[in-house]
Amino acid sequence: MELLVHGVGGTTPEQMLDDPRTVRVTGDDVAAVFRRADDAEAERDPAARRTGPVPEAYVWCNLTSGNGTRALWLLLLPFMVVNLAHWMRPGARGRPRVVRLYGLLVRLAGLSLTVLLVAAACEVALDLTAWQCAGTPACAARHSWLGFLTPGPDGGWWSAPGRRLALAALVPAALTGLLWFLSLRTWSAYESQQPMSAHPEPEEDTGPTALSRPGFWYGRRLVARLRAAHTAAALLTVAAAVGSAAARYDREPGGPAVLAVLGVVLEAALAAGACAVVWVVCRRGRTERRLDGEADRLLVRWLPLAALVLLALTALYAGWERSGWESSGRLPGNVTFGALTLAQGLVVIVLAGVAHALHRTDPDRRAALRGLAGPAVAMLACALGGVMSGGVSQRVSDWLDGTRASLPGPPVLLTWQASVIPPLLVLLLVMCGWLARRAWHLARAEQAAVEREYPQETGDPGRTRRIASVRAMAALTDRGPRILAVTSAATLLLGAGALVGGLATGRTPGDAAQGTHPLVHGAAQTAQALGSWLIGLGFVLLVTWGRRAYKDASARRTIGILWDVGTFWPRAAHPFAPPCYAERAVPDLTWRIATWTRATGGRLVLSGHSQGSVLAAAAAWQLPQSARRRVALLTYGSPLERLYGRWFPAHFGPDALSSLHQEVVCWRNLYRRTDPIGGPVRLPGDGGPDVDRPPLRDPLAYGRTADHPLPAPILGHSDYRADPAFGEERRLLLARLRPEVPAPRQTGKPGPAA
Repeated sequence: MELLVHGVGGTTPEQMLDDPRTVRVTGDDVAAVFRRADDAEAERDPAARRTGPVPEAYVWCNLTSGNGTRALWLLLLPFMVVNLAHWMRPGARGRPRVVRLYGLLVRLAGLSLTVLLVAAACEVALDLTAWQCAGTPACAARHSWLGFLTPGPDGGWWSAPGRRLALAALVPAALTGLLWFLSLRTWSAYESQQPMSAHPEPEEDTGPTALSRPGFWYGRRLVARLRAAHTAAALLTVAAAVGSAAARYDREPGGPAVLAVLGVVLEAALAAGACAVVWVVCRRGRTERRLDGEADRLLVRWLPLAALVLLALTALYAGWERSGWESSGRLPGNVTFGALTLAQGLVVIVLAGVAHALHRTDPDRRAALRGLAGPAVAMLACALGGVMSGGVSQRVSDWLDGTRASLPGPPVLLTWQASVIPPLLVLLLVMCGWLARRAWHLARAEQAAVEREYPQETGDPGRTRRIASVRAMAALTDRGPRILAVTSAATLLLGAGALVGGLATGRTPGDAAQGTHPLVHGAAQTAQALGSWLIGLGFVLLVTWGRRAYKDASARRTIGILWDVGTFWPRAAHPFAPPCYAERAVPDLTWRIATWTRATGGRLVLSGHSQGSVLAAAAAWQLPQSARRRVALLTYGSPLERLYGRWFPAHFGPDALSSLHQEVVCWRNLYRRTDPIGGPVRLPGDGGPDVDRPPLRDPLAYGRTADHPLPAPILGHSDYRADPAFGEERRLLLARLRPEVPAPRQTGKPGPAA
């Protein structure tokens, strides 16, 4: 049998099987295995079917695409990025404590992002809207929907500052509830599939990759614990935002002593709740050596419930009648956001030190950024959270107040963070220019290679330039680590500058630049205004591109690459990240291969394109040894080494890929120089040439020939199966399987039951 697994772009079973008549063998509407209608009963009557292997197609595109509402998952991009940082750690044998410390730091970074997101929602709803705008008659008059909150002679019951804050707290609390619901719902829909049962591994980490462990694709207990902790942290953040202003007023001389004592008690309870949340996050990481199906029911239920009770008590405390209390200035958010930014920077710096120590233990020359890819990506996640928070706050402030300057506006630090967007974009434009220059030089060098590959045919300079340009653009993928390094370093420096400027000066960039050169002052004001507008534009583009990626297959091939890489990994650092489709796809493939080989005693070619080759490799690692020795692996357009091996060295490094090569019967890999995603596997020693076929010609013919009377297209990453080399390699794999494995035995059960 040949089991085909498609890639990122998705396709139909009819296209994969080259037959308009297909039937579903097993699966559901989300992911399923299909066969040609003529092969549906192949196991019952082997003599009746045609010559050659029985093709099956595993179609999993509905796991990552569907209706346009999934584009809203792109708003969870910082959570997905920080979850990626967890899996980017360098490989290290014999240092389990350092590995656990790495995971702990990434989980803390993820927790800080949840607090930052909810704090930004509190800033918009509580500070800018309920405290500042509703408390200023001129601003409230411009927004009639705030009229019932406006203080004055005719002010209603909700016009008291504390009651306004308590009412506005419904917005961030509802956001928290939505995140909790999405995390729970997507877990049930995508990630609750149990892998095949297997015996636990020994305590010592002797395997070359964790992907072969029984519990790798089933992290129910950790996700539930993190969901409870992050939900509680978000609710406690809302409670702190509601109660801090009331407690500060009650501590002033002449205030009611009872309320002052209640304020202290509530603040102590909030601090205790925060400590409990941090303890839960730090206490436990992933358990991959066994199926971690046990749930900490008391913790999962009572921790968020206790935080919700504290929020309700804080709202009652803030809503108590206080004579003479008026809202003025800002809520104390500058110190809060400053502390979060400083904590994130320190976590990233320590994480970089830990990653460097791990990389020195087991160096990998192909690892991206010499093992520092994880800290760099964590820095980007924190920067995305900070920029989104600052930009949204500044944008809402401008919408509420316009150019009237009647409101104090958001905390100064958030304005500084929004102001770093223009210089960061300038840096990105400079790097794009550098990439364009690099591509031009590569294209010139590739023209000679094209002429050597097509001797006595290169009579068309335009055709030669097009082929060379496609190869040069495909090679730019390997420049990704350098782009990430420059962007992360610049983000860290700009973030440090924004932190110092926001906390030291206490003024916005434009105000801080007053008295300087007019050019400097104008640049500061321009950056401040542009940052506010760019974040609004970025929000619209993010949703628009995300919706297009889920609706349009061509756009999905471009936008969905990084998204599918990000959602391939389980939620190990952040429970509100988008769901992991591989926790459904890998068990699907493993169960199908193991049950079919057990029932028929047959041999199987596992054929994966692009991201499908990653799923195929992950499924092969999960197979029992008896089934793995009946499997041959055929990968094409595969990012196994080029992307996954470099960016995730602990799981797809040279040792892991070498072990996969040794454990399956045989493995062949096809790639093209025009492919921006796929590449060679590059196994060390003698395994590399045995796995990698020399790069395929693309296009198949330079000009018009007898076999190609019309111009042959430049295929790049697509249509590998149309290349004659694909059929040749498949035949060779089947020939290598045949001497060692007996032919499939006839069974009385149909294929679906097997």
